[in-house]
Amino acid sequence: MHYKIALIGFGNVARSLARLLVRKQDLLKSQYDVTFSFTGIATGSHGFAVNPNGLDIQKALELVESKQSIAPLSTVDVKNSLDVINHSSADVMFENSPVNTQTGQPALDHIRTALNLNMHAITANKGPVVHGYRELTALAKSKGRQFKFESTVLGGAPVFSVFRETFPLAELTSIKGIFNATTNVILTLMENGEAYDDAVKYAQSIGLAETDPTNDVDGWDAAIKVAALVTVLMDTPMTPQQVNPTGIRGITPEMIAKAKAEGKRYKLVCSAEKVGDKVEASVSPQLVDSTSPLYGMMNSSTGITFRTDVIIDYSIVLSEKPGMKGGPVETAYGLFADFANTVSAVKK
Repeated sequence: MHYKIALIGFGNVARSLARLLVRKQDLLKSQYDVTFSFTGIATGSHGFAVNPNGLDIQKALELVESKQSIAPLSTVDVKNSLDVINHSSADVMFENSPVNTQTGQPALDHIRTALNLNMHAITANKGPVVHGYRELTALAKSKGRQFKFESTVLGGAPVFSVFRETFPLAELTSIKGIFNATTNVILTLMENGEAYDDAVKYAQSIGLAETDPTNDVDGWDAAIKVAALVTVLMDTPMTPQQVNPTGIRGITPEMIAKAKAEGKRYKLVCSAEKVGDKVEASVSPQLVDSTSPLYGMMNSSTGITFRTDVIIDYSIVLSEKPGMKGGPVETAYGLFADFANTVSAVKK
């Protein structure tokens, strides 16, 4: 079966996904009898392009990475992302526009539009999961399509699917972990003697932190991930504003040195716990000692521990490997896995 693909957002993650799809195209054909073409691309600053017969993805990558517009590739007059979705004739839309922690827009409208046009919608964007999970899930079901978002937490590591598919009828009582790689890198470097500002610059230089690192260092990225997990796995709608995060700007070299002398270290700890019929959630810097599974998560490592009524403390850890700093490629694999699982389910 042939799938036409629209890419809404063409930043580091989406470009990594495009390259991964091309690299895996022979396996998709041999294992799933699936072929694909890219028929629509929307970028934040390099224009829009649609060709229902297929865009030259390599040329699109070259143009964007040389800071040129992709508009010359288009055979259709399109002026915005919604135009791209509406005119791409796509079967699958990947939504990877910048995250809006406050409202989830414009990603919410992108996904609504795609599902209403009978496209599968796959995203690494946490905004629509937090602000529209129930609505979008119901819409996808009514259309016989998939709304998938495995990459929203811990990049390419399966979190939502592991819990939902392998813990049938288990009641999730708490989650705890490190969900933001950027702050973990910064705290690791500060423990090694780096100044805060230099550590932030390093995280930016390896592609982990944005030019404006506010969402990371002030805890909003971690908070929206907590909110997404609570919304989906605890069936309790939650926003990052309800999490009310505390970031790491207040952590000083003196505090880190004192903790180190005591055999402890600071981590930006994410947690949520069911208390009666409510869920209490937090994101804040906390001291952990060597008895904590979070203690050994250094550099860009991230992880989560589930506690349920039947199995206590089941953990998933995404460890940094030498020479690998996490980020776009891992997140792109999560998107690719959602695509592969979607097309394999259709084949069955």
